[in-house]
Amino acid sequence: MSTEGRFAGKTIIVTGAGSGIGRATAVRLAEEGARLVVSDVVAGRLDELKAALPGADVRTVAGDVSNPRTVEGIADACGGELHGLANIAGIMDGFLPVGELDDETWERVMGVNVTAPMRLTRAALPFLIEAGGGSIVNVASEAALRGSSAGAAYTASKHAVIGLTKNTAFMYGPQGVRVNAVAPGAVATNIEAGIRSEFAAGRIFPLMKAIGSPVADPQRLAAAITWLLSDDSLNVNGAILPSDGGWSAA
Repeated sequence: MSTEGRFAGKTIIVTGAGSGIGRATAVRLAEEGARLVVSDVVAGRLDELKAALPGADVRTVAGDVSNPRTVEGIADACGGELHGLANIAGIMDGFLPVGELDDETWERVMGVNVTAPMRLTRAALPFLIEAGGGSIVNVASEAALRGSSAGAAYTASKHAVIGLTKNTAFMYGPQGVRVNAVAPGAVATNIEAGIRSEFAAGRIFPLMKAIGSPVADPQRLAAAITWLLSDDSLNVNGAILPSDGGWSAA
């Protein structure tokens, strides 16, 4: 349930905002009064999002977040004011194990899932510090907590997201910048999750079936992300919050 006015007067960046978790997060933030800077690789999705939020202050930046120019555009769209960043954009790797992994897939997954959040965090920090503090939320994954839920590139990238989260939280906490991550399990989104390895499928999917991992709707993740972005979580910094229906407890 949305909390009216919780983000009034605050500017928040949301990447991957055109669909899935990103869109659900952007919608909830807008409902709670945030001024949004939203990014997605597909411009049409951003147009649809903005049209669905007629009363909200929404600035759109279309582009690939792994491209430094897109990051620059996002930072410029903030107009010198920023209070929060949700690094949600991400891609998967076809469940490729390292023995079948090609360089192109590795570099692409790392670029979107690790390098982009690092660059956006780097760009956001001066604004957040100038504002007296703020919150960054990274989207990790169940694959950041174990080695049995994705391919090598995706698993490594999400483990790296946790490292980025914890180090940044430690370094900049004294300046009022909180950095946390959510670790979703299966979520009903349009992220490309095709299987490119029969070997990996034979290893991973019997385990997933045995655990019975639930599939969440994006709004459940948006609830966790907006809480971490809000002042309701002021005492939380450097935390990794599983939002996986209990999968990580198995």
